[in-house]
Parts: sequence; C-alpha cells; structure tokens
Amino acid sequence: MTTPPPSGLDSTTHESPFKGKTGLRRVWNALHYSLEGLKAAYRHEDAFRQEVLLATLMLPLALFLPATGIGRALMMGSVLLVLVVELLNSAIEATVDRVSLENHRLAKRAKDIGSAAVLVSLINVTLVWSLVLLESYGVL
Repeated sequence: MTTPPPSGLDSTTHESPFKGKTGLRRVWNALHYSLEGLKAAYRHEDAFRQEVLLATLMLPLALFLPATGIGRALMMGSVLLVLVVELLNSAIEATVDRVSLENHRLAKRAKDIGSAAVLVSLINVTLVWSLVLLESYGVL
C-alpha cells in the first residue's frame, strides 16, 4: 500500500507544484497561495484578526502624525512586522497541532517561543512609535 503524497504535491511524482514553472505563472501561483494563507489566518486566528484591526487604525494614523518620512516608515514597518510574526506563530501552532495534540514539553516550548516572538514584536511597536513621536514633538 502506498502512502499519499503530502498535501499540495503532485500525486505521481511527489514534486512541488512550482517545479518547472517559472515567470508569471509561478508568481501568480505564489500570490494565490499567499492570499489563501491570509484568508485562513483571518478566518481561524483571533489574535490575527485583532492585530489586523489595530493595523487598519495605526497604518493610516502613522501617515497623519507629525513624523519624518523615515519615522513614518519605521512606525508602519513595526506594525506590519507584528502581522508577519503572528502569521509565523500561527503556522508554528498549526504545525505542532498537526503533528500531535498530545501535551508535550517540546510542543509547549515551540508554542511559547512563537508567542514570545509576537510579544517582542508588540514591544517593538510600542518603542518605535514612542521614540518617533517623542522626537517629533521635540521631547528627545
């Protein structure tokens, strides 16, 4: 009895769907998979939805607050970084849960480290926004 190939792989060759595809077709496929990932994260991850809501408020706000162009870029980049880290954390959690739902110290460690990465990215937002705004208002 043969085992089925991992999801997304060709059933006869076990190759990536990207193999042999170049140019615009590969870019189009990658965009499609990325959008599917964003939809899945938004649909299944409460924290991601909350962070998207904050981003929809903070990104436009960064454009209107008194800051230099570089300050605005730092403020916006720090917010987007939170979304990136949350996506990676969600991927780690889904992978750990796929492997086993059993409570295991390594599974807990992986999930805790992913959560810590999100926390660090949120601290980064606070520091970047504070420093940029303090400098803009002449406090620093």
